Amino acid sequence: MNERLRTTSIPRSTSVEMDESARKVLRNTWNLLAMTLLFSAGMALVAMANNWPYPGVLLTLAGYFGLLFLTMALRNSAWGLVSVFALTGFMGMTLGPIVNSYLGLFSNGHQLVIAAMGSTAVAFVGLSGFAMVTKKDFSFMGPFLFVGILTAFVAGLVAIFFQMSALSLAVSAMFALLMCGLIVFQTQQIVRGGERNYIMATVTLFVSIYNMFLSLLQLFGFFFGED
Repeated sequence: MNERLRTTSIPRSTSVEMDESARKVLRNTWNLLAMTLLFSAGMALVAMANNWPYPGVLLTLAGYFGLLFLTMALRNSAWGLVSVFALTGFMGMTLGPIVNSYLGLFSNGHQLVIAAMGSTAVAFVGLSGFAMVTKKDFSFMGPFLFVGILTAFVAGLVAIFFQMSALSLAVSAMFALLMCGLIVFQTQQIVRGGERNYIMATVTLFVSIYNMFLSLLQLFGFFFGED
């Protein structure tokens, strides 16, 4: 009996052990992400309430990449926090007119927006939780995600400028899947110590959530929108 007890294997935990540094980065990332999401949502509501027009693709891209590069340059200083809020606030401001257009275009626009928000929240929580407990290493996804996002980005620009609705729909589906992969990749990078800067981790996760929401909103509008 004693021999049997000694040889009986105890199931090992499937979670990945984090060191204190990784826990601190993860905690700071989630705190900053929550604050930036609230701030971005507030800016979106302000834009919606005042019926601000969509600034256009070129101005949106210029503002996004400009603030993104500024954040990268300031990521190791306190000014990086200011830059993060400027970036996420700007993206929220551009989101407001898009949401307003869905509310005005579809009779069930409110349901579509809520469904996209809920699906994005569930996906983020589920994917983040999976990335924290799985022992599978997803670091190999980095190059594939970079190429995939770049390809989808270029295809999206083509769809916008040439007004190709079918391609635009395909790009939305691509982005939704790519953002799922990016959430898993970035969360695991934090957990395993590959990402030590919580400001850049926050930006990556915020952009993933932002793009996933927009992609799902477009897909839901196409398949479930009611005139």
